[in-house]
Amino acid sequence: MNVNSFEEDLCVLPNNPPLLQTKRMPGNKYNSSPLTPRTRLERLLRERELRKNRSFLQNEGEPDFFASESFLNASESWGPIDEEEFAGTRSSTDNGERLEGRCKQRLLVVANRLPVSAVRRGEDSWQLEISVGGLVSALLGVREFEARWIGWAGVNVPDEIGQKALTKALAEKRCIPVFLDEETVHQYYNGYCNNMLWPLFHYLGLPQEDRLATTRSFQSQFDAYKRANQMFAKVVNNIYEEGDVVWCHDYHLMFLPQCLKEYNNNMKVGWFLHTPFPSSEIHRTLPSRTELLRSVLAADLVGFHTYDYARHFVSACTRILGLEGTPEGVEDQGRLTRVAAFPIGIDSDRFVRALELPQVQDHINELKERFAGRKVMLGVDRLDMIKGIPQKILAFEKFLEENPSWRDKVVLIQIAVPTRTDVPEYQKLTSQVHEIVGRINGRYGTLTTVPIHHLDRSLDFHALCALYAITDVALVTSLRDGMNLVSYEFVACQGSKKGVLILSEFAGAAQSLGAGAILVNPWNITEVASSIGYALNMPADEREKRHLHNFMHVTTHTSQEWAATFVSELNDTIVEAQIRTRQVPPSLPIKGAVDSYLQSNNRLLILGFNATLTAPVDFLGRRGGQIREMEPKLHPDLKEPLKRLCDDPMTTVVVLSGSDRNVLDDNFGEYNMWLAAENGMFLRLTTGEWMTTMPENLNMDWVDSVKHVFEYFTERTPRSHFEVRETSLVWNYKYADLEFGRLQARDILQHLWSGPISNASVDVVQGGRSVEVRAVGVTKGAAIDRILGEIVRHKGLKTPIDYVLCIGHFLQKDEDIYTFFEPELPFESPAGPRANAADHLRRSSISQIPQAKSGPKVRFRKQRSLSSIERKVSNYLTGGIWRPAMRDRMTLNEGSSVLDLRGENYFSCTVSRKRSNARYFLGSSGDVVTLLNELAECPQSN
Repeated sequence: MNVNSFEEDLCVLPNNPPLLQTKRMPGNKYNSSPLTPRTRLERLLRERELRKNRSFLQNEGEPDFFASESFLNASESWGPIDEEEFAGTRSSTDNGERLEGRCKQRLLVVANRLPVSAVRRGEDSWQLEISVGGLVSALLGVREFEARWIGWAGVNVPDEIGQKALTKALAEKRCIPVFLDEETVHQYYNGYCNNMLWPLFHYLGLPQEDRLATTRSFQSQFDAYKRANQMFAKVVNNIYEEGDVVWCHDYHLMFLPQCLKEYNNNMKVGWFLHTPFPSSEIHRTLPSRTELLRSVLAADLVGFHTYDYARHFVSACTRILGLEGTPEGVEDQGRLTRVAAFPIGIDSDRFVRALELPQVQDHINELKERFAGRKVMLGVDRLDMIKGIPQKILAFEKFLEENPSWRDKVVLIQIAVPTRTDVPEYQKLTSQVHEIVGRINGRYGTLTTVPIHHLDRSLDFHALCALYAITDVALVTSLRDGMNLVSYEFVACQGSKKGVLILSEFAGAAQSLGAGAILVNPWNITEVASSIGYALNMPADEREKRHLHNFMHVTTHTSQEWAATFVSELNDTIVEAQIRTRQVPPSLPIKGAVDSYLQSNNRLLILGFNATLTAPVDFLGRRGGQIREMEPKLHPDLKEPLKRLCDDPMTTVVVLSGSDRNVLDDNFGEYNMWLAAENGMFLRLTTGEWMTTMPENLNMDWVDSVKHVFEYFTERTPRSHFEVRETSLVWNYKYADLEFGRLQARDILQHLWSGPISNASVDVVQGGRSVEVRAVGVTKGAAIDRILGEIVRHKGLKTPIDYVLCIGHFLQKDEDIYTFFEPELPFESPAGPRANAADHLRRSSISQIPQAKSGPKVRFRKQRSLSSIERKVSNYLTGGIWRPAMRDRMTLNEGSSVLDLRGENYFSCTVSRKRSNARYFLGSSGDVVTLLNELAECPQSN
């Protein structure tokens, strides 16, 4: 959402949070009150309507500067660009002056190449020429933002004088240069970008070892790639101002979003890919796959031309990184990177207007006379392996072979713009095309006519528009193409002819123009030849219907709308992130936690085990990790600090885990602490024996039937496993294919609820990559009250607990342990006979621990709502009050009665950044190590 766009006359200051801005539409009978859109869709619809209103009011002759180059090619966008239009310096009308007076959001467009070519004329003199590119014309007319362009100027400028002069000259065009030395350009651009990423993203695969030279060459290219991206990031950071939007473009800058976020995590960053994104099976072959994916995910919004490309990206993040894919994007530790499709368009008005120009009309008349009596077919492509030019020509040859009557009635004009002429593969392709064209012309040509006119050069804009206008059939046979705007340009120029478009299904444009075009598989020469015949013989009414469908799309989904929509969605993504951030706890203030620890007299540390006290394991990137993690081990850096904390007489340490007793014994048997296994259902001091806290009447008859289900799905799901515990069963698919694992988990849930547990007193807990079935009431929060009571009885506490630190990577079901200790929760007296009985026990549970000699009067009974287990056990108890089956039975809520806990002395932390009931979060088990080390360094009491 563009926060500036909601006020026509009010300048929104950068320091004002977007959520606090007044959002107002121009008054009319439908929106007389300045209501704020509350949902994301409402905001985007409101912004879209405002954008259309502004577009109607603005003067067409006053576009702002906005342009691009490297990913757009001369074959896909043509013609001269007005320099005043390009630089945004054209004189304004009154309406334009009023618009210029408004404060605009700055848009920093970052691409590999600047949209200008620089030629050095002297030591401190440069001549600049505007480069013709698809995005140059694509984004002209977008006047909602104050745009700046950042990129490489395409020349090596080693001296400081030349750099200063070029920087000054480019500033007049609103461009900021990034200076790259020749070696970096060679390794980064010619090497990694063109030799590795471009072929891979177009399904051509990675170069073989003999072409790559050595693995060391690849590594040096990747190092140069990262170095170049860091240089881009440095330039962006130098000119960045609060509130700016940074829009990174294409595969050259996949590392850039992460670099920018390292400079400023609040920076608004979007990244758009102008090529296809391959399937995860192709992308996973890239040696640097993980680093690149994580770097792109640092952006707030990731855009692609089609839904297929977006789907492939999310799938790669899921399969390669093990992250959670959602309909909105990719989620990682509570942070959502939005992933969406934004099909680019063209400036259709520019082509429509050009057809009225005298010089274009002259070209049209000349071409009509030249090809009178013959149907014209047209192909416009870069001479590139992915464009399918040989396949196109071979299909045309087959058509002529099978349809002799058409041999002197149709002509194919193929414009093949040379590119990368110094690369052997491209030279070979050129020779191949020339050979095929020569053979066909020699076979079917005459002294006066030939069936194929092949041009190894580009055409000027006017000549190209004329050629589009007189064409009967346009033939686009890309083997793999990000979008292909030639098809759009052809449709825009077909107002009178209403020709037919034959379009490859492997071009991104097929997603947008497929309904009006004839879609073909360019590898199927027979199919393409048949489609040519169908197009040439198509009835006029069908041609018109197909054309009108495509023309409507091309004229409404323009490049200007594409750019405005992307930036609008990027702004709204930031708003959504602010809303989501409110649901994610803040980072733990470690200094505050340590200071409160020092000032307290009786501390309680409750620690989870898995992903909290264990060393992190990269389960997707490390071979053999499954076996190691199935036997979790204590983080080696925690052994010493944990021992010091356990030996402190003022500190009680409890490890509370879902793991079974043997796992906790193996890892913590040597420490003086309390162990609570299977979510607190089993408890022991390491110097004593295990005891149970399970209810006496706990029904476990469902275990065998659930076990059979888990065995069946384990056999069907490679690399999955299940654990049988005394109070639960857990099926884990962490190491299986994640998408297949989720499908299997869904099947398990459907099967369980319809059969084995349909009438059982159980809870089904679905984790990130697991399904757990446990008895009702088996949660960490339900067990902690009884655990505390046993600790109090054993230790004979003289002072109440005045400091609690609770850390864990718990399932949502077990996060009731965080709310158990919240001092702010008021006491509620539920109705009903069982509640009254439990309330009676709660009220009678007054601790006899003496009060401290100094300080305010201590409240020994914790005031809070009845715990979840108190409510749940009433569903299946036959009578009386539930009594825990402890070795020495405790009174209900005896543990909570020993708390004298102020809010500032309670620190609940979830491990990993996610939405949680905890007060704070710690990023990883490494942060847990840091915190416990600091606590262990605190002086102990005697």
